[in-house]
Amino acid sequence: MIRLSSKIFLLLALLFFYRLSIADDYLSPESIEGSTTIDAESLIELAHEHDDLIVIDSRIKSDRRQGYIAGSISLPDTETDCTSLLPLIKENTPTVFYCNGPKCRRSDRAVVIAKECGYTDLYWFRGGFEEWQNKQYLISK
Repeated sequence: MIRLSSKIFLLLALLFFYRLSIADDYLSPESIEGSTTIDAESLIELAHEHDDLIVIDSRIKSDRRQGYIAGSISLPDTETDCTSLLPLIKENTPTVFYCNGPKCRRSDRAVVIAKECGYTDLYWFRGGFEEWQNKQYLISK
């Protein structure tokens, strides 16, 4: 059995909690190259304008159980790649990605992946589920 000295243990604990505090301070960028940043009202407008609009919820399953935007497809960022996007998005289909809000990094990662896969009609709902809920728009559970 390996015994850690109290100094090493303390150093590891401090490093762990420091990394947690950095993660809590994350704020997504204002925009992502190759996509259009939208708000909740723009998402509603897009849905009215495009019958083929795809809305992808990039959050993990436990977050989605709290509620989601009706009609959205669950595809966590950890499962997003060119292969998983292929059956969901046809070429030149407008696609919106969202997650929990500006402090969530899941949808910004997913947008970058979609762009790298060659998709071009990409929208990023930066305010995400947080904004949707705060504006008291209908959610599904």
